[in-house]
Amino acid sequence: MTSDEVLALLERRGAMLTGHFVLSSGLHSDRFIQKFRIFEDPPTAEAVCGALAERLKDSKPQVVVAAAIGGVIPGYIVAKALGVRDIFIEKENGEPTLRRGFSIAAGERVAVVEDVMTTGKSTEEIIRVVRAHGGDVVAIGAVVKRGRVHLPIEVTALLDLPLADFRPDECELCKRGVPLQDPGSRRSSTPQ
Repeated sequence: MTSDEVLALLERRGAMLTGHFVLSSGLHSDRFIQKFRIFEDPPTAEAVCGALAERLKDSKPQVVVAAAIGGVIPGYIVAKALGVRDIFIEKENGEPTLRRGFSIAAGERVAVVEDVMTTGKSTEEIIRVVRAHGGDVVAIGAVVKRGRVHLPIEVTALLDLPLADFRPDECELCKRGVPLQDPGSRRSSTPQ
């Protein structure tokens, strides 16, 4: 699946929203990718995440790790396509952790899978948890990388779509009084 095909799919499924949004990072943007419009349709989700798995297979992961809640579906589908275990990181008392009896063995090869990546904050949290358990992050994959991300491993993204993001105090949409929408699932700051 090419980048153009992923972009066309996002647009066709109504996943590319325009307006004034607060992102999970706390940044503001005039565009939001509602990835669940892809994941609500199992054949579409399998096609997209299968294409991501194909790009990650050469790293030979033994387990896929994603972040709850947005990464659970793509993580599962990628792990299924690769024939490996699938686990996810959750927050407990505000801290990312392995729960539900999940474990990572020392030296186990891990592919981190994300849905839509903006700053890489959630990926950094996953990497810290994986390394704290002795795992070896060998790949990072995302359906969409929408921002500039600086991580210790290159991100493999089906679609690299740099979109403008703004700190709330620098947001032109805020200054113009455009109503702020909060369509995401994880908050790092309160909308202003």
